[in-house]
Amino acid sequence: MKLHELKPSEGSRHSRKRLGRGTSSGQGKTAGRGQKGQLARQGGKTRLGFEGGQMPLFRRMPKRGFNNINRKVFAVVNIADLNRFEDGTEVTPALLVEAGLVKNERDGIKLLANGSLEKKLSIKVNHASNAAKEAVVAAGGSIEVI
Repeated sequence: MKLHELKPSEGSRHSRKRLGRGTSSGQGKTAGRGQKGQLARQGGKTRLGFEGGQMPLFRRMPKRGFNNINRKVFAVVNIADLNRFEDGTEVTPALLVEAGLVKNERDGIKLLANGSLEKKLSIKVNHASNAAKEAVVAAGGSIEVI
């Protein structure tokens, strides 16, 4: 098959219905909406999830858990990802965003101890796990929680 031989399959393309163009057109007068009633009216649609007065599904489902409005969401960085920096680099949240390790800071950056750290770095983050702190100090670096 070549590009110039392409054509739509049979029945896949429909011409649109032209509504309200006289009684002989087949879609005149009420234009396929029937006689009166809610759906015949202009703007006569129900809202999303409306089930005709029956208790809607989203209200029938039980609520579960607790949503803390004061919850903090940290952007996570693993210590293995910090090996890309040179020895003696001061790693700050701005540098992590610039390097592409973090898309956006959210409520801060948390350092986790996944992998191993071979570089001696000075790290400034908002939060760090105890294992990550120990790994940074063991590699000869320093960590400051800001």
